[in-house]
Amino acid sequence: MQRMIAIHIEKLPEGMYLATSDEVQGLVAQERTVLGDTGDRP
Repeated sequence: MQRMIAIHIEKLPEGMYLATSDEVQGLVAQERTVLGDTGDRP
């Protein structure tokens, strides 16, 4: 099953990115880069 959710991405002072979502309780993701969806994923 696939679902689309809204996420909020902010760049942190350390240069990392933080992604959170009000739609998924407890979702927090931190990464060094942000990749766009190219549409080629299954």
